[in-house]
Amino acid sequence: MEVLNRLYEMTAFGELVSEPLTIVMILLAFFLLYLGIKKKYEPLLLVPIAFGILLANFPGGNMAVISDVDVPEISHLTIIEIAKDYGIMNMLYYALIKTGLLPPLIFLGVGAMTDFGPMLRNLRLAFFGAAAQIGIFTVLITAVFMGYDMKEAASLGIIGGADGPTAIYTAIKLAPHLLGPIAIAAYSYMALVPVIIPFVVKLSVSKKELAINMKEQDRKFPSSRKIKDLKTLKIIFPIVLATLVALLVPSSVPLVGMLLFGNLIKEIGPDTHRLFSAASETIMNTATIFLGLTVGGTMTAKSFLNSDTLFIVVGGFIAFAISILGGIFAVKLYNLFNKKKINPLIGATGLSAVPMASRVANELALKVDPKNHLLQYAMSSNISGVIGSAVAAGVLISFLS
Repeated sequence: MEVLNRLYEMTAFGELVSEPLTIVMILLAFFLLYLGIKKKYEPLLLVPIAFGILLANFPGGNMAVISDVDVPEISHLTIIEIAKDYGIMNMLYYALIKTGLLPPLIFLGVGAMTDFGPMLRNLRLAFFGAAAQIGIFTVLITAVFMGYDMKEAASLGIIGGADGPTAIYTAIKLAPHLLGPIAIAAYSYMALVPVIIPFVVKLSVSKKELAINMKEQDRKFPSSRKIKDLKTLKIIFPIVLATLVALLVPSSVPLVGMLLFGNLIKEIGPDTHRLFSAASETIMNTATIFLGLTVGGTMTAKSFLNSDTLFIVVGGFIAFAISILGGIFAVKLYNLFNKKKINPLIGATGLSAVPMASRVANELALKVDPKNHLLQYAMSSNISGVIGSAVAAGVLISFLS
């Protein structure tokens, strides 16, 4: 009996019984794994996050991230001391996440995999990416009235940009204690883009508007300006934009700068192919794995199952929906004063969920008219949304840090 008792104490069953909320978190991890594996909702990030939640909530595993609010001295320890006293997950978190290293590295990879060509060919559509950022500031103001301080409200509102790395980076800088729920809300809603965009579009866009064919509009009202050397322009563009952003919004440089650098080494061609390959594959994949695991590691029952987290999840959905509506109504307003009409689906893609939002918009247009291919046009607004959300985050960090 003594041997059996010792064997029981060795297992995690006793602690699970004494901490039943931990079981809820484990079930949540299973659900997220189901969404990532079976439903294929952002599996590259949702699977590592979900598995990080599992690791953090297994009793006795010593894989949960400990907040420096609960243990202030942890921020003053060396990496080796953190690993020895608090486990490897805390070592990874304080070395890679707390320093703000991983989100810019992911932006480097995103930039390397992004083609700015569609945006440069349709610059007028890029403005709708800016309009879609309205959800960020709407929820920020609402959260302040709800009793959150400005830093927490800004971190909550940035979910409306539909960009996981940007939301994480902003939370690290302004409200690190909310990092776990903000990350899971941001990535969950990014994964649910194929559900949320059709829902919002159905409520706000008529069938006649959905049938607006962008290629027909281009034939009726051709542009007076043609790009003569797109390749050269695609090389110059990230250099010029990085310079402007650095001068106007310096705090957004870690995100926007790395995004544009990644894009530059892609566009230069064979001379920087090795750099492009490292950024888009090795660095991107490694950063994604550690980002997902460490963010999941912050999501224990204590930090996640509370009223603040519930508000973040609900507020994040509202921010997301308002951002989509903001882009749609910006297009509707434009159409009132211009002969050359724009399909409101272009505005709906002003989010940063590249390229999923564009693919969803294209599928919605094809359902109404099988000849109405919007993908290249939607990517213009979609790509500008990535830049817009990063700049918005930089502005908020600059004002509130």
